[in-house]
Amino acid sequence: MSRFWSPIVDTLRPYTPGEQPREGGLIKLNTNENPYGPSPLALEAIRNETGNGLRLYPDPEATELRAAIAASLGLKADHIHAGNGSDEILAQAFLAFFCGKRPVVFPDITYSFYKTYCALYAVEAETVPLDETFRCDPQDYRRPCGGVLIANPNAPTGIALPLEGVEEILRQNPDAVVLVDEAYVDFGAESAAVLVPRYDNLLVVQTFSKSRSLAGLRVGFAIGQPQLIEALRRVKDSFNSYPLDRLALAGAKAAWQDRDWFERTRQRVMVDRDRTAEGLKAQGFDVLPSAANFLFAAHEGFAAERLWKGLREQGILVRHFSQDRIRNRLRISVGTTAECDALLAATGTLLNK
Repeated sequence: MSRFWSPIVDTLRPYTPGEQPREGGLIKLNTNENPYGPSPLALEAIRNETGNGLRLYPDPEATELRAAIAASLGLKADHIHAGNGSDEILAQAFLAFFCGKRPVVFPDITYSFYKTYCALYAVEAETVPLDETFRCDPQDYRRPCGGVLIANPNAPTGIALPLEGVEEILRQNPDAVVLVDEAYVDFGAESAAVLVPRYDNLLVVQTFSKSRSLAGLRVGFAIGQPQLIEALRRVKDSFNSYPLDRLALAGAKAAWQDRDWFERTRQRVMVDRDRTAEGLKAQGFDVLPSAANFLFAAHEGFAAERLWKGLREQGILVRHFSQDRIRNRLRISVGTTAECDALLAATGTLLNK
């Protein structure tokens, strides 16, 4: 430990992101990026912002973006909070809603950043085991807590909790914020945003990184009743009043409004996801039902770490986790049709060696 560090720094175990290779020629199926590019309208909007206006600060309230999102959901702008990627909004939510309270509750197999934020903000965590099929049972969340955190669809499993399950958790915890992390919701799950008008303890968090192909732009947003949004705004303005730059605001607004591109590209991802799942099953893989843009697969006769290394040697990157319950599974992002075909060819080759 450096003698200059604050005491907490030595205790932190930062989140480990998926590999971002510097060399070219690899098929990148390890970080759940969308294989299809951003909306052409978004790219045009970004180009149009690359002028003298960059000398000026961006709109600190993301007014036009929030209004566009709110209008499409039948809400008002004060129901929407925008931030620098959904990860930043999650961090703001930990500060706004979970600090200094009872433990925050979330599944034992889920987005590992949640534990990182708990350590960073000194929030006690209480994990709830998923069942033997990696599903979330809403009854398990009927307990005293300082908040509930559910990724839906879950990551890395890809399994979605039906909307009635989310509502059951909300009813069971009227005095705690229930945060539903919907990074992958557009690939086949039901959004809890429709429940926001009825539940003052619901915060829904989404991102432009996945279904709108803007992972490199870093834009996320939260949906909730105004009293929750005001808490997020206070945290934001106590840390960084200008989290979204002019390019991000312009690109995100245009991407949100281009429904045609959004629908066409997400449908292509879902078709290839289901086709790839069937191909892996035909090779003997156990593949969990996915409502996300990735698959979570295991092969009884072939260790996941060995498959991960073998695929890497063939120029295909997938994600392997070391956690006990999932160490024999691989998370495989859905690529283009050609990339999915290459994956199936590569797994077939490895399994037949």
